[in-house]
Amino acid sequence: MASGTKGRTTLEVGADGVAIITIINPPVNSLSFDVLFSLKENYEQALRRDDVKAIVVTGAKGKFSGGFDITLFGGIQGGQLAEPKPGYIAVEILTNTVEGARKPSVAAIDGLALGGGLEVAMACHARISTPSAQLGLPELQLGIIPGFGGTQRLPRLVGLAKSLEMMLTSKPVKGEEAHSLGLVDAVVAPDQLVSTARQWALDILEHRRPWVATLYKTDKIEPLGEAREIFKFARAQARKQAPNLTHPIVCIDVVEAGVVSGPWAGLQKEAEDFQKLLRSETCKSLLHIFFAQRGTSKVPGVTDLGLAPRRVKKVAILGGGLMGSGIATALILSNYPVILKEVNEKFLEAGIGRVRANLQSRVKKGKMTQEKFEKTISLLTGILDYESFKDVDMVIEAVIENVSLKQQIFADLEKYCPPHCILASNTSTIDLNLIGERTYSKDRIVGAHFFSPAHVMPLLEIVRTNQTSPQVIVDLLDIGKKIKKTPIVVGNCTGFAVNRMFFPYTQAAFLLVEHGTDLYLIDRAITKFGMPMGPFRLADLVGFGVAIATGMQFIENFPERTYKSMIIPIMQEDKRAGETTRKGFYLYDERRKASPDPEVKKFIEKARSMSGVAIDPKFAKLSEKDIVEMIFFPVVNEACRVFAEGIAVKAADLDIASVMGMGFPAYRGGIMFWADSLGSKYIYSRLEEWSSLYGEFFKPCAFLAERAAKGATLSAPVEQAKSKL
Repeated sequence: MASGTKGRTTLEVGADGVAIITIINPPVNSLSFDVLFSLKENYEQALRRDDVKAIVVTGAKGKFSGGFDITLFGGIQGGQLAEPKPGYIAVEILTNTVEGARKPSVAAIDGLALGGGLEVAMACHARISTPSAQLGLPELQLGIIPGFGGTQRLPRLVGLAKSLEMMLTSKPVKGEEAHSLGLVDAVVAPDQLVSTARQWALDILEHRRPWVATLYKTDKIEPLGEAREIFKFARAQARKQAPNLTHPIVCIDVVEAGVVSGPWAGLQKEAEDFQKLLRSETCKSLLHIFFAQRGTSKVPGVTDLGLAPRRVKKVAILGGGLMGSGIATALILSNYPVILKEVNEKFLEAGIGRVRANLQSRVKKGKMTQEKFEKTISLLTGILDYESFKDVDMVIEAVIENVSLKQQIFADLEKYCPPHCILASNTSTIDLNLIGERTYSKDRIVGAHFFSPAHVMPLLEIVRTNQTSPQVIVDLLDIGKKIKKTPIVVGNCTGFAVNRMFFPYTQAAFLLVEHGTDLYLIDRAITKFGMPMGPFRLADLVGFGVAIATGMQFIENFPERTYKSMIIPIMQEDKRAGETTRKGFYLYDERRKASPDPEVKKFIEKARSMSGVAIDPKFAKLSEKDIVEMIFFPVVNEACRVFAEGIAVKAADLDIASVMGMGFPAYRGGIMFWADSLGSKYIYSRLEEWSSLYGEFFKPCAFLAERAAKGATLSAPVEQAKSKL
């Protein structure tokens, strides 16, 4: 979306009597208030001029419009920016001026017509698009609904079922599909777009083509009985998929109002509800995540030095296990040639087999053609030695978590790779300085920590040591973007940002269970809060082996604030390892469906006696709110340490890390944003109270205590954050 620069529209009248109004507001021609007011002025001028017979609306440089300029929302929410009266744009500009004009208009759509951009196009009397144009109303992603008449016009062009699907999923459609739906009237090549639209506008004037005011179209709206069924089904789906969100239901209500009481009633309800939603906590949280995600690639002292990313032509991966094969998949999907090295034929075959399987599942789902599959897999070469490493630009090591093995590998890599080659490790827990101990070129060593499955999970932690060169970080930020990951740059410590912030998540759950809270109640409360799964279901998914290995790292490094529970080791003695053995905290059927296991009680009792903890009746009666706070406030506490130590550049990066790395609900704005919505004083006082009752695990850190004493937010910048970086 655009910055605060002044956008505009231009008006040019051709010899054929067609006025071309062009939206100009780089980079995506977003609709600031300047652009919208300019559109109205140019429209009125075109209507006044006798030499204008018809109008074509288009966007500069191959983009129609990416939608309303959402950088303005913050100002509107905070009251610093005056906005026109509710409904002014939808009614005065788009309905009365554009759609109600006595001269016909056609939208010529290339590139993007999203949100407000599509709403402008739908107010025109016809739409012509290119095959690659993307048309959609993605407003619900930001916690709002379309606010320029989209809730009323889209259903009248494509029918209720399809319009609700497009709005509720925020998915755009391409030109060809838009044509088959009736959203656009013709699809033409980009070089014929404006000329076709000009002729179409003149054809409307000469009655050779229909002059359609979309707002009054009714032929696509399903009969009332069928419509009620569609609304009922849509509401049920929305409640099931997003039980904590109200704006999808509001969107359905607004569409329904237009069908039942007519389009003007619909426009009025749209304007009222849009205003309410714009000021909601959900919208503020989702907007914060939207901008935070785009801000992760700005790193002071790195990305402001004027360094350009170097071209990476060939990548080598060491280890074809679950992580190595996932990383290889992500890279070849973005056209990077990859060599995959393993220690023997058997492991190599298995690794390449995993990559093939990852791609084949895309073919099965219809996301990839067989031809594209062949082309993509041909970018992968399997090898058993370092022979072909002499021209690689980057190596990613993804072998097992064993320090001496990794040290040996990095010493070898230095010998076999060219001097410019980036040496990256996908370790999730081991200190990078330790890994690179036997090498001379410590400025090339960096962490590239992917999350499992690596070709699916959207986050990439770029871990820098004190010696990693800014150039290497710039290169990795570029690669992250190219393989469609959101990269965050973090400092070097145990667990980096995501795993370190979230180690208390599982430990707090064990503490609660040993004190008498029902484990299934904990998982339910956490899932209800908005996490994809609770801590026990998660432990089953990652497997007990991994849970113990990572847990040990934190117990060794942060002994004073870890809760040591024997629950998992005791369950391992019973041959339970989690989902893979179909027995963990839950029992799993052949379809991997989880159900509670009454047997688990006896393991908890045994762990309790080993920890010397007695059941506390208070814990058996904890409310859902208490469970959420006792599990997440220790996470907030650790996030504060990560921020204070300078492991993260800014609090917003930790919000993105929590949402993309752990599935923290985006509509709560990420871990730090959510904490600030509750207040540092409240979180501090709760942790202080629990630490006096239940020990050091809950003890608030100095940073949290200091912010609470000042009544300051946790997200405000840290002065001394340069230490670790």
